[in-house]
Amino acid sequence: MGKKKKKKKAPEQADQAQAPEQGKAAADGAAEKPAKAKKKRKPRKPDFYTTLYPSVELGPLTLASDGERLVGLWLPGQKYYGATLEGKVAEDDSLPVFAQVKEWLDRYFAGEQPPIFALPLAPIGTDFRHRVWRKLITIPYGQTRTYGQLAQELADEDGNDKMSAQAVGGAVGHNPISIIIPCHRVVGADGSLTGYAGGVEKKVFLLEHEGVDMSGLTVPKKGTAL
Repeated sequence: MGKKKKKKKAPEQADQAQAPEQGKAAADGAAEKPAKAKKKRKPRKPDFYTTLYPSVELGPLTLASDGERLVGLWLPGQKYYGATLEGKVAEDDSLPVFAQVKEWLDRYFAGEQPPIFALPLAPIGTDFRHRVWRKLITIPYGQTRTYGQLAQELADEDGNDKMSAQAVGGAVGHNPISIIIPCHRVVGADGSLTGYAGGVEKKVFLLEHEGVDMSGLTVPKKGTAL
């Protein structure tokens, strides 16, 4: 008798027989490959840092830094409070610049006249405002200047006959580093204690604290913070 020929599986049957084996292999392969972990986004670094200085005379003062330099010092309720801090802000009392500024303030409120130029200051503003703020730093302790005098000094530097005292007043009022950049030492032409964003009563305190002769100065009946 002749040998019986083995029946070939139909293509459909062969595929069906292989399918479970292929499915199992695919499942094993999937199990072997670990799922990709999602990358965690690093938290955004703050643009500015702040802390408080507890002043008995003026209330808590807010200090602000870019991490290395002082960019702001505001009194409680001051006009334009924190206006130059655009971006992410975080509290951090550990910055060396804050320790340096706090030591300066300790000396100032103790009646000393600490030098300004030793501090790393970086106020944020236009070129014109920076010119005005540099003028403020030159006003000695115990003295004052008028808006008109500052305007004339700037005009002379530019080779012009005059400059708007009102424009200078606007720059003085927007000074972001109060006390240290002494915008409180600027008064009106008639001796009026006008234009202080921190409040007239605080301006009076600072001038008296620095030993300014207040006899020719007057307090305006209505606040005129620029």
